[in-house]
Amino acid sequence: MSVAGTATEEQPLIEARGVQVDFATRSGSVARALDGADLSVRRGEIVALVGESGSGKTTLARSLMGLQRPSSGEVFFDGAPLDYSIRGLRRFRNQVQMVLQDAAGSLNPRQTVYESVAEGIRLHGKVAEDPQGRTEVDLVSAALSDAGLRPPDRLFLRYPHELSGGQKQRVLIAGALALRPQMLIADEPVSSLDASIRGEILALLLGLREELGLGIVVVTHDLGLAWNIADRIAVMYLGRVVESGTTEEVLGSPRHPYTKALLSVVPEIEHIEPIVLTGEIPDPTRIPGGCRFHPRCPALADGSAAAAGVDEQCRTEPLAPLPATGVHRVACHLDTVLNIVS
Repeated sequence: MSVAGTATEEQPLIEARGVQVDFATRSGSVARALDGADLSVRRGEIVALVGESGSGKTTLARSLMGLQRPSSGEVFFDGAPLDYSIRGLRRFRNQVQMVLQDAAGSLNPRQTVYESVAEGIRLHGKVAEDPQGRTEVDLVSAALSDAGLRPPDRLFLRYPHELSGGQKQRVLIAGALALRPQMLIADEPVSSLDASIRGEILALLLGLREELGLGIVVVTHDLGLAWNIADRIAVMYLGRVVESGTTEEVLGSPRHPYTKALLSVVPEIEHIEPIVLTGEIPDPTRIPGGCRFHPRCPALADGSAAAAGVDEQCRTEPLAPLPATGVHRVACHLDTVLNIVS
């Protein structure tokens, strides 16, 4: 049973609307990690959040998970605002589970595989709720099997140090699947794995989407991974989504200078001239005026923005946050002018 209501094809399963997250610093200033971020994910859909470290993608994922309460804006699940009470979050986490980046650090070294997977089952009373009358052992076995660990009973008494990196990641996924959620949020799920194991985990996520109808949010800095797994992509920069659309639109025909720069350094793409961005993402306590990307924008550096007559706009006129419409959208003064011209 869902937390509230029933999702339809038109209604997102989970949605962030204008989410802003502020953190107070030791100096007394405010760091704005998210600034009006919008995102929507439907059942059976995989959405990738991409961008450099410090872009806000993990903070948005934590907000979707209910681990970070927004300073303003709201997160909705099945059309209802997220309830941040203890009881409300417990119901919500029956439906939405997170798979963390560091499998070795996320698993308790003192717990066996069985205990790690059974922990959530016990906490949420899944045995009592099971419509098929399955035992705890049955539920743990089913979760491990769904995560590709077969036969599951061979792993019951193993500890994390006895597992390979890929097996640890699968145990984390099994722990999430044990609750039979409607959505997974995976934060850099394969960043620490060898290439061959990465492929297996990505295939597993795709299979879970097909078999269980899961919605999945994947947080990654790897555009190649996003191309292989995602239906839609949201490119984030300094707390905002700056380009979003289908994977084919965003990566096949990128329009934002930041997306183009990220795509140009993907090793598998040889025909694109690399675009090297200068500097780093600015301090979120001092967000630049105008377009927040303008201090690093290649279009300003090479004169493209000046030729289009928008260089002053780029430096002084802020852009509105992108709504989660599902169509290809870009927050860029230059793109607006080029689209008008075309």
